[in-house]
Amino acid sequence: MAQVIGILVTLLLTLGMAWGAAALWFRLPWSRNQRRVAVAGWGIAALVLLWLGVRGQWLANATQLLLLVGLTTWWFRLRPAHDRPWSDDVACLATGEVRDNRLTMHHVRDFDWRTRDDAEVRWEKRSYDLDRLDSVDMIVSSWGRPGVAHVMVSFGFEGETFVVFSVEVRRLKGERFSEIGGFFRQYELAIVAADERDAVGLRSKVRGERVSLFRLRMPQSAMRSLLLAYVDEANALAESPRFYNTITANCTTLIFAMARGIGARLPLDYRLLVTDRLPGYAFKVGGLWPGFTLSELEAGGRIDERARRVHRAPDFSQRIRQGVPGWESLDRKSLAQRQ
Repeated sequence: MAQVIGILVTLLLTLGMAWGAAALWFRLPWSRNQRRVAVAGWGIAALVLLWLGVRGQWLANATQLLLLVGLTTWWFRLRPAHDRPWSDDVACLATGEVRDNRLTMHHVRDFDWRTRDDAEVRWEKRSYDLDRLDSVDMIVSSWGRPGVAHVMVSFGFEGETFVVFSVEVRRLKGERFSEIGGFFRQYELAIVAADERDAVGLRSKVRGERVSLFRLRMPQSAMRSLLLAYVDEANALAESPRFYNTITANCTTLIFAMARGIGARLPLDYRLLVTDRLPGYAFKVGGLWPGFTLSELEAGGRIDERARRVHRAPDFSQRIRQGVPGWESLDRKSLAQRQ
C-alpha cells in the first residue's frame, strides 16, 4: 500500500510540475528568452526533485509541494484587465441598451480588411428595431484544424439589416492565438458586435477559411431573448473583464450557457467542444431549419465562395444568403426587386 501511495504522490507531483512549467511559459510577463530561462530552471528543478523523491527522500517531495503552493497562489492572484495594448480588432468591447423597443449597440465593428493584420478601422453606433427581428443564423468558420471552428451568431431584421456577435480572445497587438495558451489565462475574453461584411469577409476573403451559414429555427420571442442575453453578457463583460478559456469560456460554451439561460433545454454533448461538429448537434436537437437533411443544410450553407466574390458589397448579407436553406423568401424578394 505504501508503495502504491508513493507512486500516486510522484505522479501527481510530476503532473503538477508539468502544469507549472506551462503556466510560467504562458503567463510570465517577460520576454521570450527570459521565459525560456525561467521554464528551463523550473524544469531542471522538477527533474532533480523527482529523482530525489523516487529515491525516497521525502524532503524533495515536500519541496515540490511548496513550489506548487507558491505557484498556485500566484496563479489565482492573476486578474484580467481592460487597460492593455489591444489589437485593433478587439480594442473596443460591444455594449448595448434598449429604449422604447429599440436596441442601440455601441462599438459595432465595420473594418475594411486589407490583410489579416491591416484594416481601415471603423467603430460605429447602430440602432435596431426589435419589432423587426425575425431571424437568427449560426455562422461556422473553420481553417483546417480537425475538430476546431469558430462559431458566430447573426441576428437579422426583416432580411435588411444584420448584426453578428462573435466571442473571441482579446489579443494584444502582434499576439497570435494559441489553443494551448487558452488553457492558461493567456487571453482576456471579448464579445464583438460586427457588420457581416467585416466578420464574415475577414474569415472568408482575407483568411481564406471555410465558412458556412445555418438559419436557426426559433420563435421570435426566443430570438429576442437570445439577442438581449448577448447584450447583457457583453455589458457585464465590459464592466468586469474575464479570462478566455479554451474549454469553459469560448465561442460555443457561452452560446450554450446563454441558450440555456433563456429556457432552451439543451443536452450536454461532445460536439460542444469539437466545434466543427456543432451543426450536427444543432440538427440533432431540432435547431436548424426544417425540411432538409443535415448534408443538404451543410451543402447549401457554404457561403465562403460567394462571400469572397461580393466582399464589401452594400448588399453583402443578402447575397451570401442566396441558396441557403431557410432563406428562399429573401431570394424571391431580391428577384422581385430586380424585375
